[in-house]
Amino acid sequence: MTNRILIVEDDLDIADLIRVNLAELGAELRHCADGEKALNIARSETWDLLILDVMLPSLSGLDICRIIRQEKPAQAILMLTSKDSETDRVLGLELGADDYMSKPFSVRELQARVRAQLRKVSLVQQLAEQSTQQAEENKLITGQLSIDHKSRQACLNQHFLDLTATEFDLLWYLAKHPNQVFSRAQLLESVWGYSHNGYEHTVNSHINRLRAKIEQDAASPTIVQTVWGVGYKFNPEGVGLT
Repeated sequence: MTNRILIVEDDLDIADLIRVNLAELGAELRHCADGEKALNIARSETWDLLILDVMLPSLSGLDICRIIRQEKPAQAILMLTSKDSETDRVLGLELGADDYMSKPFSVRELQARVRAQLRKVSLVQQLAEQSTQQAEENKLITGQLSIDHKSRQACLNQHFLDLTATEFDLLWYLAKHPNQVFSRAQLLESVWGYSHNGYEHTVNSHINRLRAKIEQDAASPTIVQTVWGVGYKFNPEGVGLT
């Protein structure tokens, strides 16, 4: 994915210098010279990095930094300050800037600072994606049945199910593999973690107890069904029938 960088600088020579030297990063670059306009652009679009000059027409870079930091806490911001303006640098960092550079600046250093910020942005995005993926992997929703593996809670027809640890594990495993038929030996190995002949009755007992808690009629199950001569399967269509 191409990184997007908004350059907010009213000195056109400096803005051109930044654009020319950041072009090799392969990022999408956009320039704005007015503070108010830049704020609107920063608010309305997604940017991987804002490069903000402090002194701008209509609205200062410090004000933009403060507002954007409040509205978009994760936004990466690099401030450009005058060489002798320590106050601006301190204010910028206190208002939430991630980094700052003093004018005049080294082009090589600018490239290095921008690369560093983009690496941080990429890492944050990856972590967020992983967190979302993990959350999705920990939750399963089928019809009127929802199962949260992390909290180990299952809810059917808006009612929480009072399941034992093994009953929960059995339901989770079956629901994760809808319409797939498992023999008692396979369930014993996958859910209980061991495989011994003569213990298949353990599976039968837990299936019966699970059905008593999730089926409308345990004698005629529609969710956890028996496939005669083979084993058991989870029927997702049966969840909507209860």
